[in-house]
Amino acid sequence: MASDSRKSRRKRKKRTMRRVIFAIEILIVLFLVIALYVVYRLDLADTGNKESVVKAKVNEEVQAQIDDVENDDWRMDGYTNIALFGVDSRDTNLGKGARTDTIMVASLNNRTGEVKLCSVFRDTYLNIGNDTYNKANSAYSNGGPEQAIQMLNMNLDMDIDEYVTVGFKALVDTIDDLGGVEVDISEEEIHFLNDYQIGTAEAIGIKQSDIVNIEHSGMQTLNGLQATSYCRIRYTKGDDFKRAERQRTVLTQVAEKAMSSDISTLNDIIDDIFPLCSTSFTKAEMVEYASRVATYSIGEQSGFPFERVTGNMGKAGSSVVADDFQQNVVEFHEFLFGDSEYTPSTTVQDISAKIAADRQKNGL
Repeated sequence: MASDSRKSRRKRKKRTMRRVIFAIEILIVLFLVIALYVVYRLDLADTGNKESVVKAKVNEEVQAQIDDVENDDWRMDGYTNIALFGVDSRDTNLGKGARTDTIMVASLNNRTGEVKLCSVFRDTYLNIGNDTYNKANSAYSNGGPEQAIQMLNMNLDMDIDEYVTVGFKALVDTIDDLGGVEVDISEEEIHFLNDYQIGTAEAIGIKQSDIVNIEHSGMQTLNGLQATSYCRIRYTKGDDFKRAERQRTVLTQVAEKAMSSDISTLNDIIDDIFPLCSTSFTKAEMVEYASRVATYSIGEQSGFPFERVTGNMGKAGSSVVADDFQQNVVEFHEFLFGDSEYTPSTTVQDISAKIAADRQKNGL
């Protein structure tokens, strides 16, 4: 009975995590959709990174599955997989040295137009693409998008060679361009929201004198800095679960307002977001996606690893550690590609064994 109860809790937890929508993730999706619609503004984007990203390696066993079109057991053929990164950069740096607060895989089903999204939690203990083990977000910091993609391909048996990176400031500017969002602020949230405004403003170059403090509770219009700071609150009742709810509240409004905005407002958003973007897509590729954007739809979202613990992993510090790494990778493939006969590669099996050994050594 106890075992059944634990399994039931794990299933409920998995379903809950697959419904979670993180603010920066929706921002990136919003950015992609708007960018594809307004392709005539592409000159503002940094699209000169194609060569370096293509060099990101793909596991030989994965490549063999992709090349074997007559025996596509893994069902990866027909999908375009893209790495999405959200960085918290104080100097607008979107390359090596930047910290990735968000790491996500977007998988586009080229037959149906459905896009599924799966986060890789930034503190996940992984092989970071060079046979050293650390938190996932250290890969981008150490080697930019190329190493971060290398990490995703190595650990998840993927074939990613495309990416989009946006800066944290983009969320603030997008909300301001949309005229703010309506939020019902509770009494206990006021102090934390105002406190977070100080750090957020410093991080993205807003003068402290331009901060507008929240003075009262109740429904009110928040500007970009206020709304972004509201999304970061995690010290009230509900902790991270309540924070996720705040993020959904804000970003649902952002998405709805953006999709119904006029071309002038979208132009303002493009002006603000594109200089804060780095991508491997060429202009021709983005124009091609734009021609089909009306056929796309955002499907399920989830987070990897699905089953996990949190604890100290030696030099890596407090980390998110998969319960059974290779089983989590199996679930990852099932989530993105549906029913398949995917079997973890030798590389993933070796990584799984290493993570299990390190976890045992650190008493987790």
